[in-house]
Amino acid sequence: MIAVVIGGGTMGAGIAHLLLAGGHEVVLLDAADRLDAARGAVATSLAKAAERGKLTAAPDELLARLAVVDRLDPTPAGLVVEAVPEDLDLKRRVLATAADACPDAVLASNTSSLSIGALAEGLPGDRVLGMHFFNPVPVQQLVELVRHDGVAPGVVAKARRWAEELGKTVIEVRDAPGFATSRLGVAVGMEAIRMLEEGVASAEDIDTGMRLGYGWPMGPLRLTDLVGLDVRLAIAEHLAAELGPRFAPPDLLRAKVAEGHLGRKTGQGFFTW
Repeated sequence: MIAVVIGGGTMGAGIAHLLLAGGHEVVLLDAADRLDAARGAVATSLAKAAERGKLTAAPDELLARLAVVDRLDPTPAGLVVEAVPEDLDLKRRVLATAADACPDAVLASNTSSLSIGALAEGLPGDRVLGMHFFNPVPVQQLVELVRHDGVAPGVVAKARRWAEELGKTVIEVRDAPGFATSRLGVAVGMEAIRMLEEGVASAEDIDTGMRLGYGWPMGPLRLTDLVGLDVRLAIAEHLAAELGPRFAPPDLLRAKVAEGHLGRKTGQGFFTW
């Protein structure tokens, strides 16, 4: 079956990798000046998985089923996943394009915080839902499906089948600010940053406490570095506006973003990469 992924950044490339490894043909849509980078990101992700013995086919064989395009022609896709930046208007525009080109597809957004109901406005809303993957997509087991009031139950069932056939565990949540995972994850992340700001403990010790004391695979500060401090700041600001000051970003987070210390992607965040 054919799937469309919109956006070839970290999340989009990971989703494309997952779909290719699951036996699907993938159309990856990105800007014209990013096509080589998008293909390269998928190729790199597949090569690393092959080195770890996590693929059942050669990377070149999987890449042969990948088309990287800057325009989406009519496509008999069963699933569309957008993974563009967290901008409501941008997400609406790319999903509107996909709705026209892929009339039978589930229209899924990988947003981690934006309202799915708001995103569905002006679109065939019965086909729209949230399909929140986690980074790194090929490794993380969870997919969070987000239902808004207008989505058709059959669409949710189709999205669940796609995720489960790709080997993921699915949770379903109602459309609410931050859903379930971002809301909890950001709450802990912001408190960890406040503790660092107040000198309660070092970044390493805060993270070690959560790993060994609570069984987290990764501490909240290292996770923030992995997600991107700028991304976490934008989500925290959104949640603070929707849910109140308990999600307000600490000054330390704002300062690091202003300095360009965005985490792993810039080499420096709460840790040096």
